[in-house]
Amino acid sequence: MGKIISITNQKGGVGKTTSSINLSAAIAATGKKVLVVDADPQGNTTSGLGVEKNTLEDTLYELMIGDSSTEECIIKNVCKNLDLIPANVNLAAAEIEILQEPNNQFILKKALDWVRDKYDFIIIDCPPSLSTLTVNALSASNSVLVPIQCEYFALEGLTSLINTVNLVKERLNHDIDMEGVFFTMYDARTKLSEEVVADVKQKLRGYTIFNSIIPTNVRLAEAPSQGMPINEYDPTSTGAKAYESLAREIIKNNRK
Repeated sequence: MGKIISITNQKGGVGKTTSSINLSAAIAATGKKVLVVDADPQGNTTSGLGVEKNTLEDTLYELMIGDSSTEECIIKNVCKNLDLIPANVNLAAAEIEILQEPNNQFILKKALDWVRDKYDFIIIDCPPSLSTLTVNALSASNSVLVPIQCEYFALEGLTSLINTVNLVKERLNHDIDMEGVFFTMYDARTKLSEEVVADVKQKLRGYTIFNSIIPTNVRLAEAPSQGMPINEYDPTSTGAKAYESLAREIIKNNRK
């Protein structure tokens, strides 16, 4: 049965979508079968994987409101071994439309239960807020992976996120745990990045902190505009190597 991991941080601009795209592709490149779920109404994971999001008829929105089945919404092989459940701006309306549904926190879980046996990993790109969509993602997940940007306010909102995960664990999903945290937008030229890494490691003792660090990288920033993950756009770049390393750590972490 596939491991479901939500990539989330209530703070925006931390590389959450970039990581959803590139970590999923890097895991898939090892031969694992991966499904990435775009649960952000911005639909950037969808477009970042080369899918024209505004022309789609079957997206996560249709899945959440019951108009399409899980299988109908899956776009096969956006990359080798990587499938996608896409999203676009319509998904924002799902939050309102499912409010009156009984057990609306479990709609995504029930949808993914139909297909999770077909995948080794299911990666969910969450919106940068604590919304009904985020709660659905957490209720469906086995773990939470948190990207932390190497800047002064790196820990802002992280305590709130951990408390949210603990609350979901207590009330909705007893199986969810913290997968761990990893650093993004690391600039080796600045002392700040080094200080942030040291500070976070000190304050998050007891949590898994992955060794792989995602650097600030021009090629990594360019890749989404070409609709390609970094391991296809520029496989020799430092960004590609960093996500390959993180993928190996995630896979190893889930062999235990």
